[in-house]
Amino acid sequence: MPDRGSGPSGSRIRVGRPSRRVRTLLMTLGVLAVLAMAFVMFSGFWTDLLWYRSVSFSSVFTTTLWTKIGLFFVFGLLMAVAVGVNVWLAHRLRPPLSAMSMEQQNLDRYRMGIAPYKKWILLAITALVGLIAGASAASQWRTWLMWVNGVPFGQKDPQFHMDVSFYAFELPWYRFLLGFGFAAAVLSVLAAALTHYLYGGLRITSPGARATAAATGHLSVLLGVFVALKAVAYWLDRYGLAVKSSDFKATSNWTGLRYVDANAYLPAKTILFCIAVICALLFFATLWRRTWQLPVIGFGLMVLSAILIGGLYPAIVQKFQVQPNEQAKEAPYIQKNIDATRKAYGIDGVTPVDYSGKGAVKDAEKQRTDADTAASYRLNDPNVVSPTFQQLEQERTYYQFPRTLDVDRYKGQDTVIGLRELNLAGVDKRNWINDHFTYTHGYGVVAAKGTATDPDSKGAPQFTESGLPAGGDLGTYEQRVYYGEKTHQYSIVGGPQKELDYEQDGGSQKTTSYRGKGGVDLSSPLNRAAYAVSFNEPQILYSGAIGKGSKILYNRTPKERVEAVAPWLTIDGDAYPSVVNGRIQWVVDAYTTSNGYPYASRTTLGDTTADSLNEGDNQRAVVAQQNQVNYIRNSVKATVDAYDGTVKLYTWDDKDPVLKTWKKAFPGTVLPEKDIPQDLKEHLRYPQDMFKVQRQLLSLYHVTAPQQFYNASDAWQVPNDPTKKDNSAVPPYYLSLQMPDQSGRQFSLTSTFTPSGRPNLRAFMAVDADATSKDYGRIRLLRVTEDKVDGPEQVQNKLNSITPVADFIRDMKGADSTVLYGNLLTVPLDKGFLYVEPIYAQGRNSEYPLLRKVAVSYGDKTGFADNLSDALNQAFGVDGAQSARPGPPQKPGGETPPQNPTVKDALGDAQKAFDDGQTALKEGDWEAYGKAQDRLQDALRRAEDAQAAAGDKKGADAGADAGKDGSGAGKGDTSAGKGGAGGG
Repeated sequence: MPDRGSGPSGSRIRVGRPSRRVRTLLMTLGVLAVLAMAFVMFSGFWTDLLWYRSVSFSSVFTTTLWTKIGLFFVFGLLMAVAVGVNVWLAHRLRPPLSAMSMEQQNLDRYRMGIAPYKKWILLAITALVGLIAGASAASQWRTWLMWVNGVPFGQKDPQFHMDVSFYAFELPWYRFLLGFGFAAAVLSVLAAALTHYLYGGLRITSPGARATAAATGHLSVLLGVFVALKAVAYWLDRYGLAVKSSDFKATSNWTGLRYVDANAYLPAKTILFCIAVICALLFFATLWRRTWQLPVIGFGLMVLSAILIGGLYPAIVQKFQVQPNEQAKEAPYIQKNIDATRKAYGIDGVTPVDYSGKGAVKDAEKQRTDADTAASYRLNDPNVVSPTFQQLEQERTYYQFPRTLDVDRYKGQDTVIGLRELNLAGVDKRNWINDHFTYTHGYGVVAAKGTATDPDSKGAPQFTESGLPAGGDLGTYEQRVYYGEKTHQYSIVGGPQKELDYEQDGGSQKTTSYRGKGGVDLSSPLNRAAYAVSFNEPQILYSGAIGKGSKILYNRTPKERVEAVAPWLTIDGDAYPSVVNGRIQWVVDAYTTSNGYPYASRTTLGDTTADSLNEGDNQRAVVAQQNQVNYIRNSVKATVDAYDGTVKLYTWDDKDPVLKTWKKAFPGTVLPEKDIPQDLKEHLRYPQDMFKVQRQLLSLYHVTAPQQFYNASDAWQVPNDPTKKDNSAVPPYYLSLQMPDQSGRQFSLTSTFTPSGRPNLRAFMAVDADATSKDYGRIRLLRVTEDKVDGPEQVQNKLNSITPVADFIRDMKGADSTVLYGNLLTVPLDKGFLYVEPIYAQGRNSEYPLLRKVAVSYGDKTGFADNLSDALNQAFGVDGAQSARPGPPQKPGGETPPQNPTVKDALGDAQKAFDDGQTALKEGDWEAYGKAQDRLQDALRRAEDAQAAAGDKKGADAGADAGKDGSGAGKGDTSAGKGGAGGG
């Protein structure tokens, strides 16, 4: 509708104000819009508070919130006041206005235009800069809490002799304050200069003086403050040299002073500090001198000094003093870096022990016996057998197992374990009720021996806990899994809507209703409305499926729950389940880290902890509060109850000063170590990500002599996983083994090293991973002294090249089956290393892999058989090692010895069973193949018994051996016969 118009007679028509009803309606809509926006913001705050209350960590929420609010208002107000006062002061110091020039006449229009709104403009400007500064300051809540609660390390840096806490807790806060001061000074200078210009205090084109005395004094003081802050920056930069990173020789993350830093940059920073102080005083002196001549000269001198003293002089020192004799000049500083780095990563007690590594079969019988006790060889690779768990124990399509299973210990047995978690993608009918009310949880633990397969299942794991509901060796426990690694959706439980507990055989369904203490109550209309807004799900507000007793469960993965209640911790990538005191508990390892340990070289957690198991798998990625660190401790062990989501944090390293600092900031959140239940402690282990960081650092910092470190003559690397094709690092492996200085097997975490750029084995690393052991956390490092000891990739290539393995792979391809290599385990044995690798086959018509063969290598000997025992026998040449060629035994010259009729018939049956097995193999019929193998073994036994009865057992033994070879390595057999891949 136009504002004005003309009527038919040409008279003007005036449009009146909107009616009272319209004004009331518009006002009401505006108020409702504001209230809606306010409730949206409130709902986020309220739901967060409710969640923290539900896990009994509300103090974390309130401490963090009040810290952020305090920083926001304090620094926002400081910034607003700094800018506002300088704008006000510049306006107050304005000269009498005179429109003598075109410049002033043009500015006069702007002055007149803003005159009625000066106060509002000033408020708007100060509010804007205050909001930005406050938001920036609020993000520094960790820095503030560490500064105000910091405790001493009790260690001093070797250059300035300051406690490490100064660099870890104080220096970051001082740098933030300095940055805030620079921002305030720059904004104040700009705002004041603009105001002076607008009101005539500064002139650009007008004749006469370019600035009034008042403007000159005001801006000079502000510039003096800026230069004074620069002086403080130069002084802090001196200490910053101790935590400065640079590229140096073998490492790109070298930290700390080098020769040029100590002898050029450090004195240069001191000199520049003095020059900056003098320059700042000259700026302040303009209040009396009313001229910028000296301050400008001083500022120019400071800039020139920064170029000459801070840049050119160190380059000259590096070129003419350091480079001609760099090794000698840098040696003291290299030593400081080595000592600090080893201490910061907890590897200062690791001393490499010389170990030949050149194993050879000499005393075969003894070595074969020692091989049985050297380790519990894990034949069920948790990275391979997950599909087997899925196929055999999934039970229903709406359950799933993780892609990589976990390794734990039960009754002294290394165990592969996984939880049957919920998978909504497998639900036939998807809707809001089914997704969030009916299908709410997984059910049960599935566990299998790590070292054996089921003798009746042709290579499948030997389950110790299985079925739905699960039963087995773990006894009675709460089997419902409401919180798990794959549980990302929210569920509403405990109300009038029943949940599907599990589906019994025959299709009948058992229902349940959640009675755990976890979750947030939805009985309150306010809570329902808040969650309806937060989750963008209006049905939460009015659904009849929600009523008395209803609770909402969310933030359900173990890592995100621990990260939420302890946002100052870095979380290990692998949470693992354990059955403890009748409950399934997720165990989560957590770290305290710092990026401010002087002289300690840095590492990037995301890169260092990546390997062939977690690359591309965010579920197993470390949750880092700061990705680049140079100090780390596994100071906290956390648990998350799989039924009610209860989170508990336990102190694990009570000497860690970073943990002490955070415990001061959040008192009562971390329980003392003595509160850890003994049953839980038996399942605690050395964390993988900590081990990966330490092995990466030890690849360089196993060297403690500066000259050798400088030359990088003994640099190592973590080898690529030989079972993968993507050149990703080999993961560390948990297994029970006996190191050379140990009297028995100990649950350990192990890894290997090769020389930088070469495939040979250079070192073997193992850490005592059993939390109940007195040597828990002790790292043993074997340095291989012999040259040309095969590394993992070389061993893999060697195994693939031997005839039985090549035949096996060829036959698998001919049967349209896939060969999968399991973990290549490395075990020290009699001055050498024994390699053991399980090999799986997955047929064309089979959805899961089965263990078919075991490969063994020791020295220059190899073994490849249906089970570990036979493979070890072959490698050590004991117990009648089998020939690689099939067929009955022959006399010298190729003539076949005479056989009695019974033996001949039995061998004929054996040949037929073998042929039937090969036919079944090509067709991918594993059941028929297994039956053929049973008949083959039976026929061979009959032949042996008949020959023994005829008094010619030697001939029967030879025939049996030949028959076995015909069914195994000679023909490229793919199965283990009865007992399959055994398991040692």
